[in-house]
Amino acid sequence: MQKTHLASLLQALKSLKSPETGTLYKIPGIWSGKESGTEEVNPALYFGHIIESILNTEDSLAPKPTDGDWRTGAVVYNLFVRLAAAFDHNGDGSISPEPLPSGFRETGTLLKAIALLPYIKKLGANTIYLLPLTQIGTASRKGSLGSPYAIKNPRKLDPLLSEPALGLSAELLLKAFVEAAHLLDMHVVLEFVFRTTSVDSSWIKEHPEWFYWIKDNHQSSNYGPPHFDRDTLNRIYEVVDRHELRNLPAPHQEYREQFVQQPVTLPEESESLQGTAADGTPCRIASAFSDWPPDDRQPAWSDVTYLKMHDHEAFNYIAYNTIRMYDSALDDPATFNTSLWNEISDIIPSYQEEYQIDGAMIDMGHALPTLLKQTIVRKAREKRADFAFWDENFNPTPEIRAEGFNAVFGSLPFVIHDIVFIRGLLNHLNKTGVALPFFGTGENHNTPRVCFRYPRQEAGRNHSTFIFTLSAILPAIPFLQSGMEICEWYPVNLGLNFTDEDRTLYPPEKLPLFSALSFDWEKSNGLEPLNSYIHKILAIRERYLDLVLSGEPGSMTIPYTSQPDLFAVMRTAAGKTLLFVGNSNLYDTREGFLEFSTENASLFDLISQQSCQIREHRLELSCKPGQCMLFELPVEL
Repeated sequence: MQKTHLASLLQALKSLKSPETGTLYKIPGIWSGKESGTEEVNPALYFGHIIESILNTEDSLAPKPTDGDWRTGAVVYNLFVRLAAAFDHNGDGSISPEPLPSGFRETGTLLKAIALLPYIKKLGANTIYLLPLTQIGTASRKGSLGSPYAIKNPRKLDPLLSEPALGLSAELLLKAFVEAAHLLDMHVVLEFVFRTTSVDSSWIKEHPEWFYWIKDNHQSSNYGPPHFDRDTLNRIYEVVDRHELRNLPAPHQEYREQFVQQPVTLPEESESLQGTAADGTPCRIASAFSDWPPDDRQPAWSDVTYLKMHDHEAFNYIAYNTIRMYDSALDDPATFNTSLWNEISDIIPSYQEEYQIDGAMIDMGHALPTLLKQTIVRKAREKRADFAFWDENFNPTPEIRAEGFNAVFGSLPFVIHDIVFIRGLLNHLNKTGVALPFFGTGENHNTPRVCFRYPRQEAGRNHSTFIFTLSAILPAIPFLQSGMEICEWYPVNLGLNFTDEDRTLYPPEKLPLFSALSFDWEKSNGLEPLNSYIHKILAIRERYLDLVLSGEPGSMTIPYTSQPDLFAVMRTAAGKTLLFVGNSNLYDTREGFLEFSTENASLFDLISQQSCQIREHRLELSCKPGQCMLFELPVEL
């Protein structure tokens, strides 16, 4: 297994002999196996020791099976490097993007992400899912650092992910990161953004035809999402629901006339990105907004723009019918922006060759033209048959599986906070079956943290325990949003399920997706971390993996419980039955019973390692707030 770049990184650390590398540099104790607190280290020695241990790990690992598919048993740790690996190393109460006197950064870097790999592996995760690492645009930048989704150049990495002390590029550090993960028998999945770019994309100069342009005049200051009246909205919803996409209602003429037709030219020598239309009209890149639903009122995405996937004179505008719910007129290959499609479909293969990555999450994959999406998958799989593809889609349908995807984001984070909604989703999936695994999680970087709903309260930890245990026995991919294990409550971004009050409290300057912040690694918000519990649940899941992964209809039933707050799910497949019972009440102990056909039997809770008795057909249970139990039921039950 290749170790070249990791060895080069170790050599660079060993060459740091300046006394300044020994100045104050604190790390969270939890990174080194403690439950809280900090410890002071020499950064060069600290990181060097971890990398040496990783380099020596391969020889101690048990032989790996060669006939399995790693994607089936994936347990994901979602890592936003700039945030999750950030820490107040000098203890001054803030996170600075500027390097310390030692040359090491406080914002998260790929070096620190490498150092986190043993910690992540100990949790039980075997797959690292990295949010975008690419170069970030500067125009209309949100917050102090900009969004990782405002991508200036998809083939270059964000230089902020490097460590100035080392004199090594972010590109070399990513190669070392993937090497380290592979040595630890872990896989690496990168998120790719193909539907949007930053408004100052490096593609604009050479390919203005890949973008939407609007007139740059006093009226353009009012540019924003198109408005549809209620009758038109109702019609849009009706025809889209029926998949009748021909002659979809277009935005009003005044909105469409803001956009200029190609060709657009830009001054060759100047760095300005102001263009000129063929008739001499000054124009600029049109910024983006949420296109669906067509009356979505999310704040505008001022730092990004949509790529123009089709070149059709009648559809030269940004709206739901040109960005996602494509009008049937755009099915004509003559409208395809072919040079753009070719560029996009070659990006993942270049990362496969350069960095040896194992998979890709496609941001807004549901908004890419089907043929383009299929081409992206085909080109990557030609290089590696077991390359993983995940889709940012809420519904795990056979159609997405047919496109070559292995998993979808799913809808669990939107229903798992309410027992009524959970029951409805699981009953539906039990009837239809599960075509693709979905992410087993109550949160991601766009949703509220589970603990956000109960800031700094034990209830948040109880809820995290309940959600994680339940999702671990569903036909899903366990998904650990970084920080979830320490009950982090602070939101990363205000994408979905937030209120106007939340948006007032957390502007971009106070959100980690855009600015320099870190988790509460030191104190875990005063709560006991969930690390040991997560490891235990994942170990149990591994023992029942064939059962858990079954998505067949009828494999997931919801037994009656006498106490509504006690929620039960029975999984049956592969000749085994696993029973989950959890207390969804986060504040009070709940007592109740389940009934069985057998009169008397002894059951063993795999979590608490305690025996429970069925007496006179009843299993009487008492569960503390958020407490969960897992039983393997005997065949006769």
